[in-house]
Amino acid sequence: MMGFQRAEATGSRIYRVLARVVRSESNRRILEEMAAEESRHYEAWKRYTGRDVQASRWAEWLYSVMARVMGFTFTAKLLERGEQAAQADYAGLLQVVPEAAAMLHDEDHHEEALLGMLDEERLRYTGSMVLGLSDALVELTGTLAGLTLALQNTQLIALSVSITGIAAALSMSASEYLSTKAAAGDRQPVKAALYTGAAYVFAVLLLIVPYLVFGNYYVCLAVSLTLAILAIAGFSGYIAVARDEPFGKRFLEMSGLTLGVAGLSFLIGLLVRKLFGIEV
Repeated sequence: MMGFQRAEATGSRIYRVLARVVRSESNRRILEEMAAEESRHYEAWKRYTGRDVQASRWAEWLYSVMARVMGFTFTAKLLERGEQAAQADYAGLLQVVPEAAAMLHDEDHHEEALLGMLDEERLRYTGSMVLGLSDALVELTGTLAGLTLALQNTQLIALSVSITGIAAALSMSASEYLSTKAAAGDRQPVKAALYTGAAYVFAVLLLIVPYLVFGNYYVCLAVSLTLAILAIAGFSGYIAVARDEPFGKRFLEMSGLTLGVAGLSFLIGLLVRKLFGIEV
């Protein structure tokens, strides 16, 4: 029971953290009410345990960071999953703890309230971020693989990919602006272009960093590909949670395309060196 008590104390603090993050005054009041309910649940469990327990500072800090960095929607979805787990736990105590029925009702109410708040700007532009990130990772890993074998100079490779990447980011942003402007919807063309360009530039910076740190170009390529896969995993996980989409399908698809294009480009670079007898 002390585990339930700690969970309620932690939940109360997390809801108060989220209340400070959201912009909507009505959502802020709902979150504050949910925090108060969690506090009442804590007191109910305390009557059974007879002890005070501390909230998890780690969980409070983690959710606070996630809410500010990854957005309210992603954080709320994680909380929703936690609420579902709590419902299953409370259901098994209905015969032992009379208050568990009321707590279970409150957890159902929390889940409905959280789902009703999910209208976040960055989630509406997820398509633009997917477009920028996926295109950049596929295109730039291929470029890196080809140039790594063709040039065999880490600084020259980093410079070439930087110029190519920034130009491509501007091009992608312009294309996204025009396509969003032509389409009917609630997305703003300028914001869609900025999200696309920002995701593309992030991928550019992520992939060229190893070429600025390590001296061996094969090591640089291996590290860049590893970072690309980690970026794909992180973004796929974000989309899976925020939009309730399967993680595995998106991750495997993007990873397969990225590594496949990189491998093909590496072979093209090798072929070009052999055909033209290029030595750097």
